[in-house]
Amino acid sequence: MNIHEKYINRCIELAKNGLGATSPNPMVGSVIVLNDTIIGEGWHKKAGEPHAEVNAINSVKDKTLLKNATIYVNLEPCSHYGKTPPCANLIVEKGFKNVVIGSIDTNSKVSGKGVEHLKKHGCNVIVGVLENECKNLNKRFFTFHNKQRPFIILKWAETADGFFDKLRNEADENIPNWISNLYSQQLVHKMRAENEAVLVGTTTALNDNPNLNVRNWSGQNPVKIVIDKTLKIPLNYNLFKGSSKIIVFTNQNPEKRINKDVFFEKIDFSKNISEQICAILYTHEIQSVIIEGGAKTLQSFINKNLWDEAFVFIGDVIFKEGLKSPRLEKVPTEIKKISTDTLKVYNNK
Repeated sequence: MNIHEKYINRCIELAKNGLGATSPNPMVGSVIVLNDTIIGEGWHKKAGEPHAEVNAINSVKDKTLLKNATIYVNLEPCSHYGKTPPCANLIVEKGFKNVVIGSIDTNSKVSGKGVEHLKKHGCNVIVGVLENECKNLNKRFFTFHNKQRPFIILKWAETADGFFDKLRNEADENIPNWISNLYSQQLVHKMRAENEAVLVGTTTALNDNPNLNVRNWSGQNPVKIVIDKTLKIPLNYNLFKGSSKIIVFTNQNPEKRINKDVFFEKIDFSKNISEQICAILYTHEIQSVIIEGGAKTLQSFINKNLWDEAFVFIGDVIFKEGLKSPRLEKVPTEIKKISTDTLKVYNNK
């Protein structure tokens, strides 16, 4: 690892502190180095708050050192006025002569304009250090802007004999038939805290009456999304409790909104549902969504190849009969044990 990679790697470490909190902005870390010594660092903590470069510059006690220092940042400094002033302008104003950037920001508002501004004002700019790692860090942000849809994560648990759920009847209670262990369930809550939204279908909502919130981890609750074609889900179900934003995909015309947090989105169920959902979530500026069920909903996204990552938890329980799990014809990129469970991770590249 060379010196530039060393400090861009530190930028990535810092940026990760903002995971789950910076959207719609990307995760960014910045390091200021003089004579191979870090004299300042910072990261973007939340949308609307100062950017990483600002926090790094503010952390340097003696500002006269800046003109001889190098500023590192994992993503191209912004060049436009948003909720905060442009960081490219600030870097020039503070007298930096050397700027090292991990990856270009593909957002049309930036997309090379930050680098152009720096070079135009006499900065020596290096771009593309640990570029793949920097792009992977902001995979949600890049997918949203490049593909104009959310980053899609599939998640489900299946039994050792390949079942998604037991066969249900009307007498069954509206509670989940747990397959994965408590450690896997905690990991799912961590995933919810790190992503913007979680989506389930009607059957899952009716059978499990899920909360779809973050309980076994710290972090903010995701946006709740449900597919409910004929609005069968009772309004007293857990889905509609709490203060999280809720999006309901339906073919009905609701007479009125339940409250300010619930949005009804009408779609055509005779056409490609998954593509319509992605297009509408893009208008809601949702950069990432976890599809948690049911099996039919998950399979619909798989069949249309509309997914980026998949997490399949295989428990040690046996159902012998029931609802078959979704089929994903891919080789896992990672397999690991979580106590009694096996987790298979897939990447759709």
